[in-house]
Amino acid sequence: MYQSANIGIENAMLGINAMLSEAQNEFDRPISIAIVDAHGDLVAFARMDNCLSLPQKLAFKKAYTASLMKNNTADVEERFKNMGRNISDFGDSNLIALKGGITIINRADNSVIGAIGVSGLTADQDEMIANVGLQSMNL
Repeated sequence: MYQSANIGIENAMLGINAMLSEAQNEFDRPISIAIVDAHGDLVAFARMDNCLSLPQKLAFKKAYTASLMKNNTADVEERFKNMGRNISDFGDSNLIALKGGITIINRADNSVIGAIGVSGLTADQDEMIANVGLQSMNL
C-alpha cells in the first residue's frame, strides 16, 4: 500500500516560532512564512505585524514551488536559467523561481515531506531565515 509522509502541524509550528524569533532579533523588517506539505498544500502560515501583502503571497509561492519541484527555489531558479527556460512555461501561476523556498526532507528515506517559504527580506536573508526554521524542527 502506498503511503507518503507529510510535515505535521507540530513541526511546522516549531519552525514558524524559530523563524519569527530570528527575524525579530536580526532584522528590522516584517516577514511572512508559509509551510506546505509534500503536495504544496498549506500547513501553517505566519505574518508579522505590518507585513505587506506581496511577501504574504510570495512566501506561499516559494514554499509551493520548493515542494512541487522537490528542490530549493534557489536551485530551481538556477536550473531554469541554465536551460534557457522560464518557470512560467509550466502554466502554474503559483510557481516562482525566487530564493527563499527550501524543502523539508524526511531523513528516513530522503523524500520531500514539505517546504518552507519566507519573504519580506533580501533573497539571501529569506533563505537564511527558512533554514533557521528547518533546523528547529524535530525531523
